[in-house]
Amino acid sequence: MFLKICYRSLLLAVLIAARTVAADKPDAPGLPAKSHVYVTANFPRHVVAAKIRQLDNTPDSNPLTDAGATLGRVLFYDRQLSKNDTTACASCHLQENAFTDPRQFSRGFADGNTMRNSMSLANLRFTNVRGELPGFFWDERAATLEAQVLMPIQDKVEMGMELPELEEKLRKLPYYPPLFQAAFGSPKVTSEGISKAVAQFMRSMVSFDSRFDRAAVEADGDDYSMDFAAFTPEENLGKKLFIEGVSGVAEIGCAHCHVPPTFAMPKSFNIGLDFYYVDQGLGARDVPSNDPFTTSNDGKFRAPSLRNIALTAPYMHDGRFETLEQVIQHYSSGVHPHVNVALALDATEDGDKLATSGFVLADSERAALVAFLKTLTDDKFIHDPRFADPFVRLAD
Repeated sequence: MFLKICYRSLLLAVLIAARTVAADKPDAPGLPAKSHVYVTANFPRHVVAAKIRQLDNTPDSNPLTDAGATLGRVLFYDRQLSKNDTTACASCHLQENAFTDPRQFSRGFADGNTMRNSMSLANLRFTNVRGELPGFFWDERAATLEAQVLMPIQDKVEMGMELPELEEKLRKLPYYPPLFQAAFGSPKVTSEGISKAVAQFMRSMVSFDSRFDRAAVEADGDDYSMDFAAFTPEENLGKKLFIEGVSGVAEIGCAHCHVPPTFAMPKSFNIGLDFYYVDQGLGARDVPSNDPFTTSNDGKFRAPSLRNIALTAPYMHDGRFETLEQVIQHYSSGVHPHVNVALALDATEDGDKLATSGFVLADSERAALVAFLKTLTDDKFIHDPRFADPFVRLAD
């Protein structure tokens, strides 16, 4: 009862503050009469069987709470986190695109373009592999999700804010103090609180309700090698190729770097996109050089989740491929022979990476892989009101 009264008081305070702000600002946040639930996540059986909770990267210092994620949602969609009130986190991570950007490069607050394609935010909570926490972004430059949150805000192209300036700006918006009070027990707006709240919101973005998941539940287990009754023959062929690998060799195939049920691997790989990389990815952080052979990390980029992949075009770190067909074609015949190319792409018998050509796939097999990838779309995720824009757009 006490919690209900507190939430109603919070809602009333935010609504009053929102009306005050709406008098001179185009946007005002609105929250439901009953708080959304972000903490409880009921995972399907095959996901539980994969011990998904062991992959949870949530730190003890920032547990997921409904109030924290609610604040994070407002911050995520608030354009006033940018220098000129034009750009929010959500400007480059659209819910209808599974929180990616359909543009090759995202547009910043001053109409400048980012250097890389926007990554999906689904299931970022599950990256703790054997106690190892990889970095976030394509080049893993952010050690934690909390650190990642603040980087785009401060980026000179993306949102252009200094943290002290941001804190002062948000303190003047009357709807934030009650939200911070509910989330952290103090009305004070701090960059640490911003970081923690948005990280909580992003960790709440769990996507495990696709056709693949429902078919796996019906199959009653995490043995993905068996045919799914709910799949077409083409989709089952695509699943077999994806899971079991080329010619049945699992080490040479998609699932080596995109492991079910998250269809991700929190590591970086060189997938032979180029022989000479202008953008060296992880390698640029090691050696400030344009020599492609000076670092074993040259050309390596974080392997993204393939969940909702049909909605997240364009593909790769630079958005070079517009369709899934083009992506599969790359792996079939477009892999460049780089010395750092991933072992999972080394289809040569002698392991000579300079002779690597990718997977040899028939047209029907390429089509089957695309059909399977489309079964990973989670329609509920892209329409979930918990993750939707809470602002009433009075003027655009």
